[in-house]
Amino acid sequence: MLNSRLVNRRHVLQWTGGTVAALAVFGGNLPNFGMSEALAADLGEGDVGILNYAYALEQLEAAFYTKVIESPYSGIKDDEKTILTEIRDHEVAHRDFLKNALADKAIPDLEVDFSKVDFTSRESVLTTAKTFEDLGVAAYNGAGKLIEKADYLVTAGSIVSVEARHAATIRDLLQPDSVAFAGPDVVDKNGLDGALAPAKVLAAAGPFIKTEVTAKSL
Repeated sequence: MLNSRLVNRRHVLQWTGGTVAALAVFGGNLPNFGMSEALAADLGEGDVGILNYAYALEQLEAAFYTKVIESPYSGIKDDEKTILTEIRDHEVAHRDFLKNALADKAIPDLEVDFSKVDFTSRESVLTTAKTFEDLGVAAYNGAGKLIEKADYLVTAGSIVSVEARHAATIRDLLQPDSVAFAGPDVVDKNGLDGALAPAKVLAAAGPFIKTEVTAKSL
């Protein structure tokens, strides 16, 4: 049985479903962005570029967790499968929300590459999940200052709060009964999460994405 902290994390993840649902409703009010077809392989510029940036990362995460749940690793516990299923559902909701918001301005579906992940191994799966979740949090934090429209900043803040819960939960699965969920590798001495620029995030995510993704205008 998972420790009490993980059980509490599970309840928190269930609560975040309301946030995801709210985002889906909000998505219907987003305007039609402008991005020429010539930039289809690039994220674009301005707020559309940032949303495409987030969309690319959410595609990666959704694809990863979908594969994890389709073929669970050996010896997976019921509680762990439930947690990972909830995370998958959140990532799929984030992906679909951003795709709907961008409409015909969205980048194409990405071709992912998980060949270096051993999906039969708990350690490999959770370590990769940790990488993706930590990267996602840093990506949203780093992109915040680039967002022009206040509504989009609020939306990004809602999504990154869910991603941070995912990151903490995965760290608890890897290192139960520890403070790894807020370790010095992700939280600085001022108590703040790390932030990364789009170029650094795309470079880190690059080995898992076959499709070329560029951020020429971000």
